[in-house]
Amino acid sequence: MKALTKAEEEIMQVLWQLEHANVKAIIEKLPEPKPAYNTVSTIVRILESKGFVDYEKQGKGHIYFPLISKQDYSNQSLNTLVDNYFQGSFKSLVSFFVKKNDVSLNDLEAMMKEIEKNK
Repeated sequence: MKALTKAEEEIMQVLWQLEHANVKAIIEKLPEPKPAYNTVSTIVRILESKGFVDYEKQGKGHIYFPLISKQDYSNQSLNTLVDNYFQGSFKSLVSFFVKKNDVSLNDLEAMMKEIEKNK
């Protein structure tokens, strides 16, 4: 799976939320200042070429929808992060965040319970 640029990821976040949308609907969900219609349209076509998005014809326009789920992309991104910055070790990733974010013992216990519950 190819990595997304920040702009592409922002468009994907909207498409994951809306599930099906035309360019105008995507723009409406983006924060101010709103990008130009042509900018969003170009980014959506790039996402289509990367295999993240497809479309259905609707009248003269297109309704776009994601081909990759948010969960699949999140998993891939996290695995890439762990591989590139933590030598493939999720333990190193968690240790890093615990040290840098002053995670409390209660938070760690809650995380452990969540992990056990999802096994």
